[in-house]
Amino acid sequence: MADVEEPRFNTLAERIAALNAQKNFQAPPSTAGKRPPPPPPPLRAATTTTPSPASQPAPVETAPVMPPRPVRASTEKLPPPLPRRTTTDIENGDRPSPGSGRVLPPPLPSRDSSSAKGTPPALPSRRPSSNLTIPTPGGRRNSNSSDISYISTMSNLSLNTDGQPTRRALPPPLEQAKLPPLPPTRRELEAKAKEEAANIPPLPRRVTEPPPRAIPELPSSRPSLPPRLPSRPAKSPSINPSEAPSPSLPARRLPPPPSSYKNPRSALELGFNNKPKPSDDAPPPIPLASRPSISQIEAVRSASTPSPAAATGEPCCLTCRDFSGPDTVAAQYPHASLPRPDPIPYLAHHLCSQFPSPTDKARAIFSWLHHNIYYDTYGFFNKCIPRGLTPAETIFSGKAVCEGYAKVYEAIALAAGLQCVVVGGHGKGYGFNAVKKGEACPPRKPDGHAWNAVMIDGNEWKLIDACWGAGHICGNNNLYKQEFSPKQFTMSNEDFGRSHYPSEAKHFFRRDGRVLGWEEYIFGDLRGEEPARWLGDASVEGLDENNFEPKEKEICVSNGGSGGQEVVRFQFAKVCPHWRSERHGKGRQMLICLRFGEDEGRGGKERFVPLETDGFWWWLDVRTRELGRPGQSVRLVGLTEVDGRSARGMTAKEWEGKLGRCGFAFCYMVEWDLV
Repeated sequence: MADVEEPRFNTLAERIAALNAQKNFQAPPSTAGKRPPPPPPPLRAATTTTPSPASQPAPVETAPVMPPRPVRASTEKLPPPLPRRTTTDIENGDRPSPGSGRVLPPPLPSRDSSSAKGTPPALPSRRPSSNLTIPTPGGRRNSNSSDISYISTMSNLSLNTDGQPTRRALPPPLEQAKLPPLPPTRRELEAKAKEEAANIPPLPRRVTEPPPRAIPELPSSRPSLPPRLPSRPAKSPSINPSEAPSPSLPARRLPPPPSSYKNPRSALELGFNNKPKPSDDAPPPIPLASRPSISQIEAVRSASTPSPAAATGEPCCLTCRDFSGPDTVAAQYPHASLPRPDPIPYLAHHLCSQFPSPTDKARAIFSWLHHNIYYDTYGFFNKCIPRGLTPAETIFSGKAVCEGYAKVYEAIALAAGLQCVVVGGHGKGYGFNAVKKGEACPPRKPDGHAWNAVMIDGNEWKLIDACWGAGHICGNNNLYKQEFSPKQFTMSNEDFGRSHYPSEAKHFFRRDGRVLGWEEYIFGDLRGEEPARWLGDASVEGLDENNFEPKEKEICVSNGGSGGQEVVRFQFAKVCPHWRSERHGKGRQMLICLRFGEDEGRGGKERFVPLETDGFWWWLDVRTRELGRPGQSVRLVGLTEVDGRSARGMTAKEWEGKLGRCGFAFCYMVEWDLV
């Protein structure tokens, strides 16, 4: 079949008009007995137009076309498929066969005859578009393009209108800030120090002759001088003392160097295998055997340090010693203001450094514990005492039991340079019940309590109880009462041993060197008898609890005292011979009397009989039948007021003259029961 010449169209609009005039979009009828295939899916809009194979030297890859689906055999007659509304098949060369009966659209205009040749012509060199402006809506452009896609295809390379490669514009360089110079390193400092040390001029050498006098240099140009005086006749030469040369000073003579600093002779001077002989003027060696021990040095140091009483010329002991200095310092450092984490060195320095005496240092630590540590009554009665605490942890907690007091005291004392140990044993404190007469002694068990032994003046070991000295537990409500008890620091070791029994025999520290037995400690001097009731006012007035009579609480008066002639001695003494009521007590000495019951010769009235005294001992002998009947009590009292005035300093004669004529007041000291 001969080729039909296709009409030519110059523009796309002419081609579209030809297609509209034809109005033939029906497909040829399908063959009988076969169901036509479904319409193909719509094709994607192409952004670019693919040229035909005849006009391109090489094929251009296009999107693959989906294969047709298989046709099912069916006898039903279906409506004809809708015509395809695209000319893509014709443009791509997919033309229907001539016998199919399909009317073809007008062909495209003929192209250049050069495409029929075997070798396609070479494409012209591509030039970048010079028109960079976006076409106006009325302008002609591809239907698949858009403003956004058009703009997105633009790059900085297409902006070059001259065909020259554009240079990449970089931002201006960042100006670095001027930082201050770094400090010199350790290596630089050491190098600089070595350099400076190398540049230091050597010290001038010591010479025996004085240095020559320096003559100032004259300037090169002389200043203008005044006119010279007229010449004078020549005279005999005379020496001007001002112009005469000064005599040279004599050479300075230095003392000869000591022989110990002489350089030793060389080996050539001594010869081989020879040693320098000791010079005759060398000092003799120090005898090491005569060196004093540390204890001897401490003894001399403590003896050379005068005590406050020695400075005033008065005898003194621990009981009457003035501890106002250490007690005042101890109250100035509460545990809440101490530095963390270790307050022990801090307390040792501030409490003890200002006192040269070891006794004052030990007293300052003793008083500080009274102000800052409370007894842990909750842990004691509930049996939940914390164990294993360090002294620092105990200080910041502010509470402890006897063991905590002892460990804190030991830690501060050792840090202050004192010799101190913790002593464990038994104590007759809270919960101890005295053994009654006729009962058996309990088994030996020296534990449950702790205290300290510290070295004081004179290299003497002193037993102290900081726990009992800080306060005590009230027996009624089991509450702790913070009350300072100085006798736990001042009492002698013998009196201390009446209520403390150490677990080791070396910790008794008695002057007589005795080691008490367990039974002797439990029964004491009373051998099971209950002691007399000792009241608080007796200690304030300087009475000693361990040297008064009778010691037993009960006084037997039922049998008449062997025909009424038995006499009972009431006596006591001061705590020490140096104790003075004016200096250590509350004022002048109080008049002490014995108050007892009925007296047959005086109408059965109570009697207040003053005791006799020599300044240290007080005593009074009373017949048993005069004390009273069984069930009554005898009391030792002190007069406080008489006729509305203070009774301190009153004598026994003054009291007998006012007895029964005016009112008076008194305080209780000791009490006995009559049986």
